[in-house]
Amino acid sequence: MVPSHALIPAALTRRSFLQTTGALAGALALPGLVRGAEVRPAPGMPAPRFVETNGIRMAVYEQGTGIPVVLCHGFPELAFSWRFQLPALADAGFRAIAPDQRGYGLTDRPEDVTEYSLRHLCDDMAGMLDALEIDRAVFVGHDWGGGVVWMMARLHPDRCLGIVGVNTPGGRPPGMPRRRPTEEPLIVRSENYYTVQFQEPGRAEKALSADVRKSFEMLLRRGYIWDVEAFKAMPADSPERQMDLLRMLDREDYPGEVFLSDEALDYFTETFEITGFTGGLNWYRMAGRPFPGMESAKWEIDVPCLYIGAENDVILRPSSADGMEDFIDDFEKYTVADCGHWTQQEKPEETNRVLIDWLRRKIAKTA
Repeated sequence: MVPSHALIPAALTRRSFLQTTGALAGALALPGLVRGAEVRPAPGMPAPRFVETNGIRMAVYEQGTGIPVVLCHGFPELAFSWRFQLPALADAGFRAIAPDQRGYGLTDRPEDVTEYSLRHLCDDMAGMLDALEIDRAVFVGHDWGGGVVWMMARLHPDRCLGIVGVNTPGGRPPGMPRRRPTEEPLIVRSENYYTVQFQEPGRAEKALSADVRKSFEMLLRRGYIWDVEAFKAMPADSPERQMDLLRMLDREDYPGEVFLSDEALDYFTETFEITGFTGGLNWYRMAGRPFPGMESAKWEIDVPCLYIGAENDVILRPSSADGMEDFIDDFEKYTVADCGHWTQQEKPEETNRVLIDWLRRKIAKTA
């Protein structure tokens, strides 16, 4: 889950982005992790191919032919999160491409935390296109993947045919005045906010890895924190209202229901029991930090863009995309009703319908 304030690099604050040092991958004896096992390819998806990009070996799942559509996942997810979109896009005449991104799944997990900057993550995507002999693609990103695809339009505009953010809005260009929010934040911010907790090396790893299946059952569910009205009714000092994920894991049971199939829950659990969470957490540890190319980035976006929000996402509210038309000429918004944060997995049919309709109108007709 990516907070909207992490989408544009800015000066670090002591509260939001604490200094982290040292490499963590493989260095901590964490409970719940399976040592020596190998990650298996995602079930029900095409066999992955492996490409060399930007100094790492990346697993890439592909299906279909036509205009390339790259699908970038978030935290804590995998290319598998797009299992419903690959066949739908292929059937609609597109070439769907879903990588396990840096730090995840079958892809390499560098130990150095500084190798997880947005510069690295975007250069990974550009290098992947080179390896696949693709000039330009549509980039679709959910959660942290949304942060990557919006930055692709700034750092690699020549590689982008269009951009789609699923739940994640694009940050405003530096120096552009902020718009007045159209709604009050639902989360009560404190030092317990999850992005602050994620900064301390080992802390979140220990909590999330203690019972990996429980971690996924708590996060990837319908209802509970992904129900706006129920969320508003929770006490202001509750772990939920403060989005204190680590304390939320102490609960024995949760309202709502897991929407994943048993097979999907098994694969997420099995994979993260092997890889741990450090790779994905390192994205947060580098969030907001300056990186090469920021000064010369092209902040206004010229290609067609779509934002797909979710009614019950309490972190990335649909209103977070208000004002994006200030720096994007061709911009559309759509909100999926009765849906939480994990939109393309919770409401795949509606997500596919909206995405494919937009691709046909905005991309295929002009290709």
